[in-house]
Amino acid sequence: MTARAVPFHCPYCADEDLRPHGDAHGEWECRSCLRAFRLGFIGQLSPSNLTTHESPTAPSRKEDAS
Repeated sequence: MTARAVPFHCPYCADEDLRPHGDAHGEWECRSCLRAFRLGFIGQLSPSNLTTHESPTAPSRKEDAS
């Protein structure tokens, strides 16, 4: 059995000074920006069940109608 992964960076400020927060698994606190957050695994995806949202950085695929 492998150990559970831990976050390496705060999702808010990207600092690395993270500590476990509280007694619940997956709760972390950032000592830099003083935020607490929770991480959790939702589940595995199947190729037929992927979201259809485009990446916000992806170029637009709309074609001009002119």
